[in-house]
Amino acid sequence: MTVKLFNPDGIPKPEIYRQLSIAEGSRLVFLAGQVARDADGNPVGTGDFAAQVEQAYLNVGRALSGVGGSFDDVAKLTIYVVDWHPDKYPLLGEGVTRAAAKLGCDPLKPITLIGVSALGESDIMVEVEATAVLD
Repeated sequence: MTVKLFNPDGIPKPEIYRQLSIAEGSRLVFLAGQVARDADGNPVGTGDFAAQVEQAYLNVGRALSGVGGSFDDVAKLTIYVVDWHPDKYPLLGEGVTRAAAKLGCDPLKPITLIGVSALGESDIMVEVEATAVLD
């Protein structure tokens, strides 16, 4: 693996993500934000936050697979959530856990979570942007 994940001493050690990653590969991949759309562009999980998170993570994994990588190569995620509130943490975790099971990966990447008022389309509740490092 070209990305090693850490929770270093001296700062909080969250259980649901890692504070930093060390990338040792040679190719950087900057992936546009992925949303709850299937391969044909059809909506997935309309009104279901956990299902939308799952689909966005799966799309990240599929995109990276298309260039010879995998979700394990992700060094950093930025997650944009419409009308974010901490009450959504369990559903976020549920979607991430389901996607990780399907992808066969460790989903606990360094994450920046940003609450927004809207995304590009009115039915989209979450968008996941990724930076990955490949050998």
